[in-house]
Amino acid sequence: MARSFLPLTGFGPSSNAYRLLPFRFRRLKDKSELLVNECGEFIAAPAGTAAQVVRKQLGPTDPLYALLKAKHFIYDDYSSPLLDVLAAKYRTKFDFISGSTKLHIFVVTLRCDHSCHYCQVSRQTVNKGEFDMPKNVASAAVDRMLDTPSQHITLELQGGEPLLAFDTIKYIVSIAKPGAAQRSKELDIVITSNLAFLTDDILEYCREHSIKLSASLDGPESIHNANRPRPTGDSYQVAIEGIKRARRSLGSHQVAALMTTTQLSLQHPIEIVDEYVRQSFHTIFLRPISPYGFAVKSARKTGYEMGAFLEFYQTGLKHILDINRRGYNLVEIYTKILLQKILTPEGTGYVDLQSPCGAGLNVLVYNYDGDVYATDESRMLAEMKDHTFRLGNVLTHDRSQLFTGQAFVDLLQAGCNQSLPGCSDCAYQPYCGADPVYHHATQGDMYGHRAFSGFCKRNMSTIDHVFSLLLTGDEDVQNILWGWVTDRNLAEMRASLPQ
Repeated sequence: MARSFLPLTGFGPSSNAYRLLPFRFRRLKDKSELLVNECGEFIAAPAGTAAQVVRKQLGPTDPLYALLKAKHFIYDDYSSPLLDVLAAKYRTKFDFISGSTKLHIFVVTLRCDHSCHYCQVSRQTVNKGEFDMPKNVASAAVDRMLDTPSQHITLELQGGEPLLAFDTIKYIVSIAKPGAAQRSKELDIVITSNLAFLTDDILEYCREHSIKLSASLDGPESIHNANRPRPTGDSYQVAIEGIKRARRSLGSHQVAALMTTTQLSLQHPIEIVDEYVRQSFHTIFLRPISPYGFAVKSARKTGYEMGAFLEFYQTGLKHILDINRRGYNLVEIYTKILLQKILTPEGTGYVDLQSPCGAGLNVLVYNYDGDVYATDESRMLAEMKDHTFRLGNVLTHDRSQLFTGQAFVDLLQAGCNQSLPGCSDCAYQPYCGADPVYHHATQGDMYGHRAFSGFCKRNMSTIDHVFSLLLTGDEDVQNILWGWVTDRNLAEMRASLPQ
């Protein structure tokens, strides 16, 4: 007797039987649509696709159906295991919350010999030792740092110019390293310096304790000296010589550089990028000026509209990609952070692009006087007598008090872009942050108004540009961008897939 079987359609979902999972969409410049789900996975599709999906006009045999299901935009009666995968992806994206505060910034002194136009804090002359962090404050700050649940801590020592208070640095390291070891915590130590006071003894100490150095390099000599003047007029020469000496002593991997974009910088993106190549750096962060603290007073000389910065960024990024085409590996850090959020299941340690916001949650700043701030920008606001984000003081507040005070509660409430007007329905919400400190400083409101937000304009335009490169860039560009986050180019990844 012959046995009959149901047709293939009998073993799959019926037409129009799928249900929607949360996603957002955005119309791109070429009139196509970008669909983005809660985990940041995306699908580029023809115009009208979002409406088709929502109206349930797709059937199981439609080529897009399987992709929407695999990437968790829709689900049906056969999706149960896939929803477990979605939950795992969501947990992975928000893993940056686990362990709480990982970056701890110690302002060991306000003294500095430079008078940078864009400096955001009140600088003190090199002989004013009363602006150094006292030992009792340093001890209490280390205690607060080691109280964090995180097993991997970064201790960043800055100023002012921290090398002017190197005895304070040595004291902090002398108690932080054994304290971390006793608690089985990994401790990375970084000194952010202009390198003007770098000595052989300091280098030997840094080598002995595996301390990294981060220097400022704003571009070629004319730009660096103009942005970062010092009385002797040789800040560029001092920085370059310090970088070379530090590399010889510590190794190139232990020395980094950071630039800030001023009005002068805007005119020279190519020259700035070329300077980083000339000095054998393999990363560059095209970073806008910050509208905080004393930098506001010099805004006429150094400030600019966000649109001007975005033009600078795109020109600089194009040149960086061209340099990569020619065989020199140079990564633009902000682009890499966005690519990591777009292309990988991982979150990011970059505080400005975290939601819930990383202010306080993932970074704390201990001022020389013991005051604790949610971010370095919060401390800069305090220099202008705005103490909105002061969480407490290490001498009078323990960790639980720092994180249960009204300042942190207000910050956290305004720091989740999933519930902010203008963000909650934005396709780029999974890739972006909230930054209540920025919006308080620029708009007088932690929640901010996205239509007038420089933060929003920068990230919307930058993410648009990154997607344009990913979706319509040539093969070289796509290989370079994938390589920045995977150490493998796109062609290699495709070749490794089963045929």
